[in-house]
Amino acid sequence: MHVVTKLFLSALLCTLLHVGAVHAQTVDTTVARQIMAAKDSVVKPTIKNPAFRETDSAKLRDPNARIPRVAAIRSAILPGWGQIYNKKLWYVKVPVIYAALGITGGIFVNNITWYNRTKYAYRVAINIQKDPNNVDSVAYNKVYESLRRVFFEGSQGIQPEYLRTNRDYFRKNVDYAAIYFIIAWGLNVVEAAVGAHLSSFDVSPDLTFKIHPGYSEMAQTAGVSLILKVK
Repeated sequence: MHVVTKLFLSALLCTLLHVGAVHAQTVDTTVARQIMAAKDSVVKPTIKNPAFRETDSAKLRDPNARIPRVAAIRSAILPGWGQIYNKKLWYVKVPVIYAALGITGGIFVNNITWYNRTKYAYRVAINIQKDPNNVDSVAYNKVYESLRRVFFEGSQGIQPEYLRTNRDYFRKNVDYAAIYFIIAWGLNVVEAAVGAHLSSFDVSPDLTFKIHPGYSEMAQTAGVSLILKVK
């Protein structure tokens, strides 16, 4: 009976120790989960850096850099705006741009004006050839004076063929002037984009470029060496 009692007490003690270990492990697991959840719920502070607002990588590297897309769009909207944005000799580039646009635009306006004059005069000359009584008509008096004097009242009389030749000549010049105007506008956009690309280009005195005579031991020939040094 005494032996049975000892066995019973031993089994009870082992059971209690096992239950205690399981309970302790459960508590540790619960505490660990609570700690992890607390870490996840912590709001990380947001670093506010104005440099990260820029979408262009060059802008982040160099504060003086300009975004080519922005420069091109601005010059496409208003000639010279992109050059002002780049801040590189804009006071020289903007007058040149407007001089080119002004000259090509003036040529376009002048040619389209003379095209309309010669076209009207040619139409009147054809009508007069069909009916000579139209010489004193209102339409004849609306012909531009210099054209009327040369092609209507000259020694050779009415000359619709020459009027047609001049009309075609001015019409061709209108097309050329329009093309030149568009090219000038496009070059303004291209220059703004290229200027923005080169805005971060290093042209400081730390860069040196020298030309020295050289000798190749492998080829056993003399030549010229181009040396670029960064101080």
